[in-house]
Amino acid sequence: MKRFAGLIVFAAFLFLLAGCSDASREEVVQKLEETSAELQGYKAEATMKLNTGEEQQAYGIDIWYQKDDQYRVLLKNDADEQGSQVILRNKDGVFVLTPALRKSFKFQSEWPYNSSQPYLYQSLVQDVLKDGNATFETTEEHYVFQTKTTYQNNTTLPYQEIYFNKKTYTPELVKVLDKDKKPMVEVTFSAFKLDPKFTEKDFELENNMTGSLSGVPASATPTEQQGLTVLYPTETVGATLAEEKEVSADGKERVILTYEGEKSFTLIQELADVSEIAPAAATPASGEPFSLGFTVGAITSSSLTWTHNGVDYMLASEELTREEIQEVAASINGQAMK
Repeated sequence: MKRFAGLIVFAAFLFLLAGCSDASREEVVQKLEETSAELQGYKAEATMKLNTGEEQQAYGIDIWYQKDDQYRVLLKNDADEQGSQVILRNKDGVFVLTPALRKSFKFQSEWPYNSSQPYLYQSLVQDVLKDGNATFETTEEHYVFQTKTTYQNNTTLPYQEIYFNKKTYTPELVKVLDKDKKPMVEVTFSAFKLDPKFTEKDFELENNMTGSLSGVPASATPTEQQGLTVLYPTETVGATLAEEKEVSADGKERVILTYEGEKSFTLIQELADVSEIAPAAATPASGEPFSLGFTVGAITSSSLTWTHNGVDYMLASEELTREEIQEVAASINGQAMK
């Protein structure tokens, strides 16, 4: 009888040990898929750090998602207060907004589904599900996956490490890695709230343009613009500056830099227009929304346009690859694109 009772105690002990053990890879993947599919929405706060260049740069991100394909990502740039932007997806399409400059652009785009997005929960889960060779390990607090990324036409950041909280299965840290597995971009989540309440206006274009959500006061007036300071790329893919020409267009100063070499390109810079009021409708934009880390622009197969520190930039080339266009543009501000 005592022996039988001892066996019961031993079995109970083994059961407790099993209950305290980590979930298997298959169980974690299944739980991530279920959690993502059942989401009605979430609000998250994060900091994105770019670990390239002479100094690390950090940017704040607020992420909102509501089921039925509505996203709002606020990118806060402390170094360029007028440059905070909103990436918005609602029933009317995909938009990139710069409220302080009264600018809004509409894209015919599949964003965020056409590329990895290190700050969007569904994108991270999908990258785990799609990569059958993703590595898996556990720490005291996290389930950690290392997966391939799906950045369009970009092979410089092929991997990412994703740290999911063991209790909530929500992301807490994402490291985007280069070919040598060095972290070039880090997204650290400071808050993640599942199934919050939203209002009907939270994902509306007009409401985000007025600044009620973006942190720019609705009554804000454009700041006085300074003169144009010309910036030059540090990455030129072997081309050299052949001509620098200053012209006047629509009463504004415009500088055209022409680089010539095996792969030539043109870089145009001019002060951004700042309207007194936001336009009634968003301006149609070519290409896809593209994040350089410090700003979001529009990229096509032969050009990239963006605004930073009150200056509009356009980089164009029929000879550079799309990836090379990204590298040249990123080097103009001393940053690396993500």
